[in-house]
Amino acid sequence: MDLKDIVGSANNPNASIAKDGVQGDVAGFIDTGSYALNALLSGSIYGGVASNKITGFAGEQSTGKTFFALAVAKQWLADNPDGYVLYFDSEDAVTSKMLDERDIDRNRVASFPVATIEEFRHQVISVLDNYLKQKKRNPIFIVLDSLGNLSTNKEMTDTAEGKHTRDMTRAGLIRATFRVLTIKLGEASVPMIVTNHTYDKIGSFFPMQEISGGKGLKYAASTILMLSCKKDRDGKDVIGNIIHCKTYKSRFTKENQMIDVSLNFDTGLNRYYGLVEFAVAEGIFKKLGTRIELPGGEKVFEKRLYAQGEKFFTKEILDAIDEAVGKRFRYGSALTLDEADEELEEESGK
Repeated sequence: MDLKDIVGSANNPNASIAKDGVQGDVAGFIDTGSYALNALLSGSIYGGVASNKITGFAGEQSTGKTFFALAVAKQWLADNPDGYVLYFDSEDAVTSKMLDERDIDRNRVASFPVATIEEFRHQVISVLDNYLKQKKRNPIFIVLDSLGNLSTNKEMTDTAEGKHTRDMTRAGLIRATFRVLTIKLGEASVPMIVTNHTYDKIGSFFPMQEISGGKGLKYAASTILMLSCKKDRDGKDVIGNIIHCKTYKSRFTKENQMIDVSLNFDTGLNRYYGLVEFAVAEGIFKKLGTRIELPGGEKVFEKRLYAQGEKFFTKEILDAIDEAVGKRFRYGSALTLDEADEELEEESGK
């Protein structure tokens, strides 16, 4: 009796031999449009966001969470020409003009204004149930922007009646919502990005940021990145943000790792930004003062490397960097997607 026979003897149509995960084949991940971000999320510059799980981006006000989500959605649409993005917007942040300015095809983005957790839960689960009934399914990508701004029916009613009592049901509603969503997304093979707010944790010895909304997102997400940023300037003009991304939680890579990505307000994520650090650390490039020496001996400024990434980052160099980031970000034995599913089901039941 081989492994296939053993799996079959369980009489479970959903049982399967473990899929490839981040070790080796990275087919279970979606390119974010940034090699460095891919590496942080999956342990490979050719990986990215898990293809059927929840990924959270959390940060304070004005850290670029919406721009970040749109940048990843834009790359996903480019890689899936028959796909659609479903954008659940609790902040009224995304407009047709914003999509046009970022060169995102608005005809492939469906916007869902939502105000409460109950409203979001009903709409997203209805969409996924209907999607699972379709014989032919175009790929879809779901964004919730943001969880932190969703109210509850009780809070809305209390506010209308002039009550000032704190709503103690919100955290439970969020947990219940994501317990169901985790299963639905996995069954439909649909990725989801959730943005969320953070706040200063009172009473901690060191300054700490806490994610709002209780433990629901913490249990349900396969990965959560904490974001902070500084302005990226060209002379006196602010042209974008340099976003610091740190793994708050990760099922595929080491936690508490950090990389920087460049998010330009006009062009989006720079695919190559952050690779020079990896290449220098591994001796692939050499840093000589203000310039970088390439393997062939050519010396160029770092800004030029990122501006003309296609020219300087050859397949050979990218493969060498990929091997280096694997050593840096992966666990000794990284979880496969199936193993992550099992852990997620266990935690979602808490």
